[in-house]
Parts: sequence; structure tokens; C-alpha cells
Amino acid sequence: MSFGPNPWQQQSWDARAAANFMCGGAGSGLIVVTGLGGGPVWALAVGAALVALGLFSVFMEIGRPLRAMNVVRHPGRSWMTREALVAPLLFASVAGAWLAPAAWLPAGATLAALAALAFVYCQGRMLQAAKGIPAWREPLVVPLVVATGLAEGGGLWLLLTVASGPAITLPWAVTGLALLARWALWLAWRNRLRAAPRALAAIDSAGRVFKAATLLPLVAAALALASPLPPGALAALQALAGALALAGGLWFKFTLVTRGAYNQGFALTRLPVRGVRRGQALPRRDDHG
Repeated sequence: MSFGPNPWQQQSWDARAAANFMCGGAGSGLIVVTGLGGGPVWALAVGAALVALGLFSVFMEIGRPLRAMNVVRHPGRSWMTREALVAPLLFASVAGAWLAPAAWLPAGATLAALAALAFVYCQGRMLQAAKGIPAWREPLVVPLVVATGLAEGGGLWLLLTVASGPAITLPWAVTGLALLARWALWLAWRNRLRAAPRALAAIDSAGRVFKAATLLPLVAAALALASPLPPGALAALQALAGALALAGGLWFKFTLVTRGAYNQGFALTRLPVRGVRRGQALPRRDDHG
């Protein structure tokens, strides 16, 4: 069903649109964690490449790609426009950090992290602006999307740098805090959600994966920070935690955009009846069964 009184799944955004939230969130999170915790400068480039891949995916979804530039015409009222305007700032700041002398790298990485944080915030507001979809319009979806992106980025950082040696304390701590935040926000968001049964079924199914992919990396982070481990065991723990933190966030976003996005439908409390004069009260729908 694509139109009617019962909730229906939106068809405007498909897997390509979901890829924008998945790649954009993970790439932005990677840039933020790299900017805060240090690390190889190439991690900034990987994050920017993921953001670009996400934007390219949503570009391929547009029915008329040559009109894509129209997205920048409404910065005053469209969070999609704001996302599109923040993206060049993100790419420029990453390029500046990459090309700057070593002494300027921390400042450039911090600027890139701020731009990436603004980008993932715009993504959360894009979802929340869709007022007809209960799973998206809940205000807690904004911090949930931001925290999920940071956790994905932290997981990706741990995964990409495992070959370089054990991660230092700060990236582990940032990833652990992001995982805690995304789980707490998911619980609060889910408890406040009033959506179609099929939407809730999809969300709860993803939630089981989301829970395991959040709590297990938290245990791994606690072990890495609290107990001395051999380098080989620490590397395996780091890779496992990074992969789970990343995969859980990606699956949740894919489900949220493509499977849990049921419209609320509509209700007609009064129906027109042939033969009723203008101004006369119409019978309620219940009166006709």
C-alpha cells in the first residue's frame, strides 16, 4: 500500500539514501575520533572518502542528477541543504590538515573534526525533520544519530589502526563513551516511540543486533583499559571491538531508513454524505461502521 489510512513504508529513500547516513556517519565519526585522539593523518582522508561515497550514493538516487545543485538553494529551511554546504568545508579542512606542516596538523585535525561533527548533526536533523514518519521525527533521533556516528568512527579507527600497534587510551575512551551514549539514547528513543507495529518489529529486530554490537565492544574497551594484555590478544580485542561497533551502527541505520520508516497514515474522523446540506453537521465515521 502506498496511500491510505493505514501506515505505509516510505518509498522515497532506499538503500542508496541509507548509504549516505551509513558512510557519512562512519566517515564523520572517524574524522572526529582522529582529530580528538590523534592518529595517522591518512585516517582523515579515509573518513572524507566515506563521506564522499555517501553523498555520491544519494546523488545516484536522484531521478534527475543534473538538478542536484538545486539542493543548495534553501539553506534557511532545509537540513539537506545545510549538509551539502557543510560537506565542502569538511573536505577543505581535511585537505588542509593533510597538506599543512606537521606543526599545524593538530589545529587542522581539530577543524576537520568540528566540520565532521556538524555534518553528522545535519544528518540527524534531516531525519527528525520528516514529521510524517514516527521513527524519524522523535527528537531523540538527532543525538542518537550523532552518537552512533561517533561510535562507528571509533570502531573504524580501532579497526584501521590495529596493524600499527595497540591503540592508546584516548581513542578507546572516546569509543567507549560513544558506545555508552548510543545505547542509552537508543533505549530512551525506543521507549518513547509510537510507530506502526511493522516498523517497531523491524526496529526491535535491529535492536537485538545493536545491543550485542554495543555491549561487547564496551566489555572489550574495559578489558583493554583495565588489564594488561599481551600485544597479540590486545590486537585481536581491538579488531573485534572495532568491527562490532562499526557493524552495529551501520545495520541500525540501514534498518531505520529502509525498514522502520513507516508513515503514520491518516484518519478521516468525518466523511461526506450525499444529501447533507452545507453547514449541517456530518455524521462521524463510526456512525457508518
